[in-house]
Amino acid sequence: MTNTKVIIVGGGIAGPVLAVLLKMKGYSPVIYERSPSFSAAGLSLMLQPNGLRVLSLIPGLIPKIPGVSPEAQTHISHLDGRVELLSQFAMSPATMESSFGFPMIGVRRSEFHSVLVETVKEHGIDFHWGYQAVGFEQADDSEEVRVTFANGESDTASFVVGCDGLHSNTRIALFGKERAGFTGLVQIGGVSPTPDSLRKMIASNYADGKHLISHTVGGDRTSWAITHREAEAKEDWRSQDGHIQEAIRNSPLGRWAGPAGELVQTGEKIVKYGLYDRPELKTWYKGRIVLLGDAAHPTSPHLGQGANQSFEDIYHLVRVLVKYNLGSAAPSTETLDTAFSEYQSIRIPRTSELVEKARKQGETRVVDGLEACRMRDEMLKHAFKNDAVAQAFTKIWMEPFTESEI
Repeated sequence: MTNTKVIIVGGGIAGPVLAVLLKMKGYSPVIYERSPSFSAAGLSLMLQPNGLRVLSLIPGLIPKIPGVSPEAQTHISHLDGRVELLSQFAMSPATMESSFGFPMIGVRRSEFHSVLVETVKEHGIDFHWGYQAVGFEQADDSEEVRVTFANGESDTASFVVGCDGLHSNTRIALFGKERAGFTGLVQIGGVSPTPDSLRKMIASNYADGKHLISHTVGGDRTSWAITHREAEAKEDWRSQDGHIQEAIRNSPLGRWAGPAGELVQTGEKIVKYGLYDRPELKTWYKGRIVLLGDAAHPTSPHLGQGANQSFEDIYHLVRVLVKYNLGSAAPSTETLDTAFSEYQSIRIPRTSELVEKARKQGETRVVDGLEACRMRDEMLKHAFKNDAVAQAFTKIWMEPFTESEI
């Protein structure tokens, strides 16, 4: 019997993980990625316990991740020429594993992506570079979907999963083009040699109108990002040219006291991107096409949950397919409707809540005016002593399962 073919549109972070888990469950996935070849785009990811719980379902994957687990987190204020430690707490990998089952792992996006691409190859899954999906055809009585690519080629499959990120053509094909709303916030980020005081550390630095967060990613390097208010910038992670990078290093953004300023001044790769909102979708599928990850629920980066929520999506999508499509046979439209409906009924409330929390986190971190900043700093001094904060992290990190159903 021929395994049921699935087209995965998008070969970034989510697509390869989904492909491997589908292959392990008897499907025949194929990945089509718009980029012409592998690239070092993006900066870093903080893989958190909920995301790692899903990745642990792929044997041998987690030990291959070339990242660093933080051992402490600090929050530091920079106001009126003074530097003040607001809070500091330990979060050793052993403590995290004892409490949540998994640590956190900071990793460069390109290095993690490389591991995922190699894992796809090891599982014998076809990965096609340079295929931008531009058309999707499915008839009500058809048992397949045809995807057409910008190069004129096409392919068919039993169903399609759109993992094509923030600028998803799959989402546009299903629900039309939407107007993205600029939040007023811009991020400038980079990767730098790690100062001694920031080794295995997550550090948040707060100033008037800006916030800098950094974390170690391995190879004696630290990834960092400054969020501040600025005129609108495009939402793509473009590396700035050499002259602009040098101007950023020498600008007020690079004049933070201590290691925070050192990070900006020694940045080896500096990118700039605007932060945008998109309308919340009420449904994530039509017929035999379903969305996943940033294509379904793009989020601002302030909780570091973007990739981790994509992994939760993957778990629940595979789970409902295992539940309703026994034996991974070619599913009927009715079967997919049942599976996709349950998938989105679980995931839409969860992701909507976290998108809203990430947006509020950004608003809390980036405030203007000394009085507002002092109020923010006072709140941060006490925030992590609050049981409600610990409970909020537990609610995030203990998902998406206790015992895997796949």
